[in-house]
Amino acid sequence: MVCMEPTLEASAVEQARRVRDGSISSVELVGAHLRHIERVDTAIHAVVEPLAERALAAAREADDALARGGPLGPFHGVPFSIKDSLEVSGTRCTAGTAGRACAQPSAADATLVARLRQAGGIPIAKTNLPDLLFAFETDNLIFGRTKNPYSLERTPGGSSGGEAALIAACGSPMGLGSDCAGSVRLPAAFCGIAGLKPTSGRLPRTRHFPPAGGWIEALWQIGPMARRVEDLSAMMQVLAGSDGEDPTAVDLGFTPLDSRRLSELRVAFFTDDAVPEVAAVVRSAAQALSGTVRSIEESRPGCFGETYDLEMKLLGADGGDALRSYLHDLGSTRLHPLLSAWLKKLEAYRTDLAGFQAYWNEWTDYRLRMCEFFRPYDVLLCPAYPQPALPHGASTLDANFRGFRATMAFNLSGLPAAVVRCGASGDGLPIAVQVASRAWREDVALAVSARLEEIFGGWQAPAI
Repeated sequence: MVCMEPTLEASAVEQARRVRDGSISSVELVGAHLRHIERVDTAIHAVVEPLAERALAAAREADDALARGGPLGPFHGVPFSIKDSLEVSGTRCTAGTAGRACAQPSAADATLVARLRQAGGIPIAKTNLPDLLFAFETDNLIFGRTKNPYSLERTPGGSSGGEAALIAACGSPMGLGSDCAGSVRLPAAFCGIAGLKPTSGRLPRTRHFPPAGGWIEALWQIGPMARRVEDLSAMMQVLAGSDGEDPTAVDLGFTPLDSRRLSELRVAFFTDDAVPEVAAVVRSAAQALSGTVRSIEESRPGCFGETYDLEMKLLGADGGDALRSYLHDLGSTRLHPLLSAWLKKLEAYRTDLAGFQAYWNEWTDYRLRMCEFFRPYDVLLCPAYPQPALPHGASTLDANFRGFRATMAFNLSGLPAAVVRCGASGDGLPIAVQVASRAWREDVALAVSARLEEIFGGWQAPAI
């Protein structure tokens, strides 16, 4: 499944440059992506709704605007894809759950979709996800299973698995996912692309489904996904800032870090629980930075071992009753087995009001301890997951399920974390390194990720 047209392998930033200088028209670029989606999606099943006619119409408008010589956005004429939990005007937003299979078309774009459009981007497809986003792999009762483009027997992860699979297979250069326990970073890691979970409150989540709110509000964020780290930085410059609708979104812009400042950074790393080939990749990444950054030290947050149970306590304080009620109200009377498995695991964390207060106190203490850990460090490198992409169905096994704590740590702490491919397993599956930094310092995480991408090559085209 090597990308058949070289332009499709280019970053979104590079594709935009080629549109602006006339090397390719937007119509040609969008058309090439649409043809490629037709070829690859029969194998990976990542797209739930292609937006072909609308995308080509927008591409013609983009070419006309270029010919007129008007102002152009940074992604002028370049396509992007969207996880089917974000609203796109005129399309249904199912969130992968049966009760929304016949949802009415959205009246407006999600804020971040609108911002990418304003920057010249063109929505090209909506992508697959688990039932109501609750699974670490992508399968639901409406659209079925998405497969990893590096091995069809493996999952692309979840919940932004369709997004990661499509981007990895060159069906889209960039897109939007959302992340409550690793749902941007795990699929990005399993599919060998780059992804970012920003600081809690960094980006507005307006017109995401399910909507923001409730006690888990601080656990999740929408995040950019792309094959190249430069695209994540370019997207953050477009996406950052409050919208006057999401009350948690701060009015803070984004400026990339000057690469010369990498020499000031103090870096920690750990490889706990990872299989040898993943641990070796993380260790190699840390060693590769030794000539670039101020210091490298092996160190792990003392609270890391508490991560999994604390995330599950917060999600499951009521044993999953609120989630069951919400699904019932949506009309989702049939649940996918992956979602049922989540609900079963939440039962063990059911508590009363006093117990919930204790959970909340644990969460406060956890965040304080993570902030304390970062006092002597600017960056932390660690696995995104203890092993490469799992076989389909393996994510619900208890030992594998607990492995997701490596990403959960940064949902609980609210800190930003990126992933970038830095190696491969013996059988060719991507292996990513997770790069976390202090609150609001996505610029640091992305600068380090870009340096690692430069050293190790980042995304590599899948060849099945």
